[in-house]
Amino acid sequence: MTDVQTTAASLRQLAEQSSAWPFEEARKILARLKRLPKEEVVFETGYGPSGLPHIGTFGEVARTTMVRHAFRVLTGDTVKTRLIAFSDDLDGLRKVPDNIPNKELLRLYVEEEDADEMITRNPTPLTSTPDPFGTHESFGAHNNARLRAFLDHFEFDYEFKSATETYRSGEFDETLIQCLRKHDEIKAIMDKSLRERRQRTYCAFLPIVSRYDEQIGQERLQVLHHLKILETYPERGTALFQELTTSADPIGTPFEQPVTGGRTKLQWKPDWAMRWVALGVDYEMAGKDLIDSVRLSGQICRVLGGTPPEGFTYELFLDENGQKISKSKGNGLTIEEWLRYASPESLSLFMYREPKAAKRLYFDVIPRHVDEYQQLLESYQRQDERQRLSNPAWHIHAGRPPKSDIPISFTMLLNLVSASNAENAETLWGFIGRYWPGVTPHTHPKLKALVEYAIHYFRDFVLPAKRFREPTDFERVALIDLRDALAQLPPDASAERIQEVVYEVGRREPFLDTSGKTRTKDGKPGVSLEWFNMLYQVLLGQQKGPRFGSFVAVYGLQNTIDMIDGALARSA
Repeated sequence: MTDVQTTAASLRQLAEQSSAWPFEEARKILARLKRLPKEEVVFETGYGPSGLPHIGTFGEVARTTMVRHAFRVLTGDTVKTRLIAFSDDLDGLRKVPDNIPNKELLRLYVEEEDADEMITRNPTPLTSTPDPFGTHESFGAHNNARLRAFLDHFEFDYEFKSATETYRSGEFDETLIQCLRKHDEIKAIMDKSLRERRQRTYCAFLPIVSRYDEQIGQERLQVLHHLKILETYPERGTALFQELTTSADPIGTPFEQPVTGGRTKLQWKPDWAMRWVALGVDYEMAGKDLIDSVRLSGQICRVLGGTPPEGFTYELFLDENGQKISKSKGNGLTIEEWLRYASPESLSLFMYREPKAAKRLYFDVIPRHVDEYQQLLESYQRQDERQRLSNPAWHIHAGRPPKSDIPISFTMLLNLVSASNAENAETLWGFIGRYWPGVTPHTHPKLKALVEYAIHYFRDFVLPAKRFREPTDFERVALIDLRDALAQLPPDASAERIQEVVYEVGRREPFLDTSGKTRTKDGKPGVSLEWFNMLYQVLLGQQKGPRFGSFVAVYGLQNTIDMIDGALARSA
């Protein structure tokens, strides 16, 4: 064996024992491959382009990519893999999204429902619905382009598939005819999940027809929803349909229509199952809200003669109010918003962490993930191979994390901006260059980006929320003592020495920690968090901050003294 082969074999052995969740998922796929041998393993992620792509959409691709890489390590890259990003763009809009322009343009193409959620107006496929942004031939094309641009920005290795193009190309035809043969069995499975009224008008196949629309004054493509199949003709790939009212009364005369070539589409649960079979999907994640859908689609997949893919149920992302993030509502964070304030890698870390736990996806989670990502890069260099496989940075970078060269935390940068009210990067680089001579935007391009992120974040979130509180009389005395103590230090005092002084001044009532739980290295009683909280609230106008000694060392002793004087003057 060559050195490369020996290293790969050693890595594979460690991966087989790793408890990191991507490896646990990859081992499930490996077991599947032993039961159902094939030359290529297919991963799939789905996207419903009824609204602008959001971070949850990205999360599926990022997490699936991590599992795919873990599988390649476990197999020594001897099994071909591919990742399909599938867009359900042949669906219609259920409602007009809140976060788009020209909403009125879309209202005539959206489905309408009655009180029982029965469709009373047939929608138009997304790829035939006008683009409210005016940049693409359809709303579906616009949203697909947005998704692909972001996935390309992250350099994901994926194959994009459009439902519209795949249906029309004939790639699904063989499996669609099999669905036609098994129509009664599919309907029996679906009927168990439907209310009685919906059962009477439910049809797995939805014909797509062009009809004159009086409200628009012209023809538009419509996806029919209330039908009954009177006869199936698998040999010629057609079915005899009877359109129904919402009360199951016949409308017009029966019509025969092909189920192939994009002339019909499947309801989404049968569609999901059909895709698994037609594309040979081996692995697909889904959110917790789709547990029942996965179960039903799995049953349909078996009826079609396939084996449902291995799966992973992840928890949902929540907005600042604890509500599920929705494409149509536009709540939570957009992809572009995260990248305005932080690196792509920090977003990947958010996706990696605790995928089975519900997490708030809002602006206030960004600083912690930026800093944690840097800490993971630093710890990676000190870890052995076994530990590295459990380090999220290994999975974020497909086994090749870069070395960290950023000497300052994002939280520290935010506090430097806050303390100095910096409106430009030059001010921040002045502090950085003084404390770390030789560190410049040219020598540290990643730090340059981090500085820009910090300024954006400060302007949009920190500055509007800054609220300086006045110190109490006792706190004023403590601040004066801290000022005088800092003034006694030499200009080049270390962060550790400054922190010692901060602790010493704070070691007084009511800030003294009398519980005995915290003590300094020399055995002295510790200082409660109330002391540091007071410093952040009075001096920086915020609730939390970095290690104060480190902040003072970078910001400068005289600048800190001036800041304390300013706070005392405000409350005089």
